[in-house]
Amino acid sequence: MSDRLLEVDHVSKQYRLGMIGGGLLYRDLNSWIARKLGREDPNRKIGVNGSHDGETFMALEDVSFNVDRGDTLALVGRNGAGKSTMLKLISRITAPTRGEIRIHGRVASLLEVGTGFHHELTGRENVYLNGSILGMNKREISRKMDEIIEFSEIDKFIDTPVKRYSSGMYVKLGFAVAANLAPDILVCDEVLAVGDHAFQQKCLNKMSDVARSGRAVLYVSHNMRTVSQLCSRALFLDHGHLLYDGTTEHAIELYSGAGNRDVERDLNSMVRPRNRGDTMRMLKMVVLNSVNMEFQQDSDFEFSIHFRSNLTERNTRLRLILKTNVAAPIAMTQTRPFDVEAGKEYTFNVRFPLRGIAPGEYMVKLSLISDRIGGGSNYFDTIEDIGQFVVLDDPLVNSGFTWEERLWGNMRLQGLDLF
Repeated sequence: MSDRLLEVDHVSKQYRLGMIGGGLLYRDLNSWIARKLGREDPNRKIGVNGSHDGETFMALEDVSFNVDRGDTLALVGRNGAGKSTMLKLISRITAPTRGEIRIHGRVASLLEVGTGFHHELTGRENVYLNGSILGMNKREISRKMDEIIEFSEIDKFIDTPVKRYSSGMYVKLGFAVAANLAPDILVCDEVLAVGDHAFQQKCLNKMSDVARSGRAVLYVSHNMRTVSQLCSRALFLDHGHLLYDGTTEHAIELYSGAGNRDVERDLNSMVRPRNRGDTMRMLKMVVLNSVNMEFQQDSDFEFSIHFRSNLTERNTRLRLILKTNVAAPIAMTQTRPFDVEAGKEYTFNVRFPLRGIAPGEYMVKLSLISDRIGGGSNYFDTIEDIGQFVVLDDPLVNSGFTWEERLWGNMRLQGLDLF
């Protein structure tokens, strides 16, 4: 049996903007007839003009890679990078414009909520439908039915039409079907984010089992923690181009913008969570004691922060949360309280001690807060990721050995005393 399950050979996918895509054939025909007669497109959304009709868009361009048995492969990249388009091509939902995709075995896909389900059929009937699409006979599907129902956690509703399911129930049944009907390649898009945390972890464990059993997993997610946990290899896509094929760690660094280590940062233009940055707003940050955002172990990270306040507030604090390069928080600290007045701008120099932080690459989240009466905090401004910095490995500090993050974590505790 060959170890090669998937070959993507110089694949490109081009779309023609505004010309097709009504979702149903008769809608596309209606649009085409209206254009031929010089009439308004009956399927065009309100407020959208036709200025881009006829233009082309390359969703993917000259992408090549292979997938073997046992691979757990992540596709990472920002929105619009071409990740979902690639999964649709592999799942044979659409065809490539150029190039060739060779698949050796069955492919089961979970690309969006309700994929492959008929709304009028029950959950049980849809299991049989999906199994038939995968090329399985009724006896094979029946043998797997109890396992699918148990995994989906919706046994009470398995004989209910799926049109009455919640989005979470859709995902649970859809993943249970895709993972348990023995596909050679399991394709899963961001849809798992709909499920609850416990079920997400259950799905990740199941995907690991699929890979260990000699099959392959293709996974797309913006949750870098799950990508790091599941995948041993990753592709980094950007604007339809494959820029990197290799270790998951380096692909995550590329995705998170690890190359951006500017010592002066425009915080004013950075994205905020909703309702943050109106009453107080961080404007600029300048690193004071590094030219490349690299620091020695047990040193200090010194920076200045410039911000504007639109209100008078007592007991304001600057809070810093330290994260790994997969966005997992590992520590928090904050300044002592200070007062600000409405209509004024302030600049403070901040010293962040790095003692106890292990070697590695880190992200920083900053917030301007105040203490809330009765406990908790009022958040005035927050930036989830102001940029990355590196703590260099120093064997002298680590008692002569090289620190391994996967074995020992991100915090280095003080030595143990014998007494």
